[in-house]
Amino acid sequence: MNALPFQVIYAANPFIDAYVNSDVLGKLIFIALVLLSVVTWIIVVHKGWITYQAKTTSSQFKKKVTLGVSNILNIDAEAPPSSYPNPFLTLYRVLKEKTIEILEKNKHFGATGEEAPFLSPSDINIVESHLSTAVAQETKHLEKYLYLLATVVSLGPFLGLLGTVWGILTTFSHLQAETSASTNQMVLGGLSLALATTVLGLIDAIPALIGYNYLKNSIRDFSVEMECFSSDILAQVEMQYRKVDID
Repeated sequence: MNALPFQVIYAANPFIDAYVNSDVLGKLIFIALVLLSVVTWIIVVHKGWITYQAKTTSSQFKKKVTLGVSNILNIDAEAPPSSYPNPFLTLYRVLKEKTIEILEKNKHFGATGEEAPFLSPSDINIVESHLSTAVAQETKHLEKYLYLLATVVSLGPFLGLLGTVWGILTTFSHLQAETSASTNQMVLGGLSLALATTVLGLIDAIPALIGYNYLKNSIRDFSVEMECFSSDILAQVEMQYRKVDID
C-alpha cells in the first residue's frame, strides 16, 4: 500500500527513470548537472540578498550624511551590529581617515600663523584616488563568485550535449549488439538519457544566465551610485577645507 505512491511518482518522473536506466557515465553527468543547478541557485539567492542589503544599509547611511552635511567629518561612522556590507559607510570612512590624515600633516608642516589647516588641490586629488580605489574594491566584493554563473551558462549545455551524444551512442551500440526485449529497454534508457540531460543542461543554463545578467546590471548600477556618493562627500570636504586664494 505504501509503495504504490512511490511507484506512481517514479513512473511519472522521466528524470528519475533516465537516471536509473543510465550507465555510470550517464549517472555522473546527471549528478554534475544537478550540482550545477544547486550552485546556481545558491549563488543567485545569496548574491541577490547581499546586494539588496548593501543597497538598503547604504541608503540609510546616506540619509545620515545628508543630515550631518554641515560638518562632514563629524558624522558618526560606527557600523551598526550587522553582518551585511555597507559600502557607503566604507567610502565615508576612507574619506574621513585620509582627509584627517592630510589635514594633520598640513597643520604640522604648514606655515605658522594659519588658524586652521587647509586642503590643496593635490590633497583633494589624493583623497579622490583613495575613494576611487575603495569603490573598485566594493564593486569587486559584490561581484565575487559571479564568474561561477557565467561558467554554468556555458558548462550546463555542454554537459547536456555530452549526455545527449553519450545516450545516442549507447543506443546504437545496443542496437548493433542484440535484438532482444532487454535490448529494447536499454535503447529506451539511452534515448531517455539523451533527452533528459539536454533538458537538465538548459534548466541549469537559463536561470544562471538570467541571474548573472540581473546581478551584473544591479551591481553596475550600484557602482555608479557609489561613485556619485563619493563625489558628493568629496565636494563637501572641498567646500569646507579647501583654501581659497584671495588676491
